[in-house]
Amino acid sequence: MKLANLGAVLCAALLSFAAHAQYPTRPITMIVPFPPGGIADITGRPLAVAMSKTLGQPIVIENKSGAGGAVGHAHTARQAPDGYTIMTALSSITVIPVADEVNGRQPTYRMSDFTPIALVSADPTLLLVAADSPWKTIEDLVADAKRRPGKISYSTSGVYGTTHTCLSMFTQAAGIDMLHVPYKGGGPSMLALLSGEVQVTAQSPGVSHPHLKSGRVRALVSWGTKRLPQLSDIPTLKERGFDAEFYIWAGVFAPAGIPADVADTLRKAVRAAVNDADFKRAMAGVNTPIQHLEGAEFDAFLATDGGRLANVVRRMGKTQ
Repeated sequence: MKLANLGAVLCAALLSFAAHAQYPTRPITMIVPFPPGGIADITGRPLAVAMSKTLGQPIVIENKSGAGGAVGHAHTARQAPDGYTIMTALSSITVIPVADEVNGRQPTYRMSDFTPIALVSADPTLLLVAADSPWKTIEDLVADAKRRPGKISYSTSGVYGTTHTCLSMFTQAAGIDMLHVPYKGGGPSMLALLSGEVQVTAQSPGVSHPHLKSGRVRALVSWGTKRLPQLSDIPTLKERGFDAEFYIWAGVFAPAGIPADVADTLRKAVRAAVNDADFKRAMAGVNTPIQHLEGAEFDAFLATDGGRLANVVRRMGKTQ
């Protein structure tokens, strides 16, 4: 009996090893936890194409939006840890569990539910207003917001989502109160400014680029530590005396418990993708700088950035 059991265990182990060694043998689903048009989507789509060249299998994008990304995050966390479901997520992935705790809710997921694969990009966000806005500088906007607290509206990708967090970081640093109007992703949030539904928004350079180029919007500042090379006339918040630094970064995650060899295969595919000429061209076309980190470096990045954003969310407090 003992020999039979040992044989069964060895057989199962060999089958598992063979399955992992062959990975992937079928298409992979990449969850994008926001609607089309936002930075997660315009990064995830060319990334999926580039990764598939290394993996030898297609990667199918599935937009699963809602709750500032939380719906897609939680969905990914519940999937089998076999490498056939991965996700391109933004910095909001670290924020939402903290926001749940601040609001007295049981978090729908925790960061321990994921295996970080790699960081792909990190964009310093831009604060945008309509081209015909009366505010020509960030000082104009702040002065008006102080005169009319709660009257100037701004759109975000969702409550506690990526752009809600960065705009809250700004209002905290500036000591102002503006009216928050949440949407279901970066794309709808951008459209809200273009249509005149709101007066201010925050977006990545990638999402902002075509609208800046067309002259429909104006950027007042960025959240970076230094000016963007392609937008060198746009000052940073820190230059203007506001202690606010924020990046809309995009990274690849898999469910926790994924086999180490499968995770390594995915990391190899991301590593190749960020060096792929077509992917580089796609990111350059939307002014999105590639920033690749994996392993201990990505873990350290997540810990540092997540800690900074958690402090902002705790200061925000309960938000309906």
